[in-house]
Amino acid sequence: MILLDGLKVASERNLKLKEEIEKYAPTFGRVPSLSIILIGDNPASQSYVKGKGKACETVGIAHKLYHLNENVSEFEVVQLIEDLNDNPNVDGILLQLPIPKHLDEEKLINLISKDKDADGFHVINQGNLYQKRKTIKPATPKGVMSLLETYQINVSGMNACVVGRSNIVGFPLARLLMDAGATITVCHTKTKDLGYHTKQADLIIAAAGRPKMITKDMVKKGAIVVDVGVNRVEGKLVGDVDFDGVKDIAAYLTPVPKGVGPMTINALLENTFELYLSHFNIE
Repeated sequence: MILLDGLKVASERNLKLKEEIEKYAPTFGRVPSLSIILIGDNPASQSYVKGKGKACETVGIAHKLYHLNENVSEFEVVQLIEDLNDNPNVDGILLQLPIPKHLDEEKLINLISKDKDADGFHVINQGNLYQKRKTIKPATPKGVMSLLETYQINVSGMNACVVGRSNIVGFPLARLLMDAGATITVCHTKTKDLGYHTKQADLIIAAAGRPKMITKDMVKKGAIVVDVGVNRVEGKLVGDVDFDGVKDIAAYLTPVPKGVGPMTINALLENTFELYLSHFNIE
């Protein structure tokens, strides 16, 4: 089994990105800038935001955290997003999810300018993705595709099973895999006989948010298994794949942590740089 080392690949890509930023910054008079909005004190969200901030510092992206109170009014969040949209020195805006239930997640995500949508969640950017037009791609699907490409895994002609149907990971990843020539099956937690579908797959993407739901008996020998899940069980981070069981049968497998997570952050940084270039009319 070959470990798909997301941490190593992300570190290498971040180094190249740092060099690109250093090349352009003197010409534009500033480095790329990312604004992160965190609402409330969810420990996992705080940890993710801290990781994103550190990664920004590593590559030379300026970042500012707006940490708002759990009970903040929707009006205040709207005002902040509109101010950031209007600020010419802000290239990317990220609303850390999940947000408190009294706020309208869909409304706030789509209030972020599509031209500053570092996460690639805006309805227009997602629509462009489905139309195969140039767009900002959602960070996790983009990171997964970058990881597969780095290991020279050509998905064209493969049967790929995506387990998970969210607009953040499952659906856009299915679209990117389809664009790359794979034949797609999209499953989810309510799929009857999930193992039947995963057992047919050359490539399994587990992104349903259920700890260790993909077990050894659900994977065919020599399959490629990418684990997007991050679940905390008894104080430990575990994925949607039973790593210890599946490692004996898979040809390639991502670990959790240090697999898809670092690739997601790298994709976020690359998206911010892409938005930065577009604001200076560089294709």
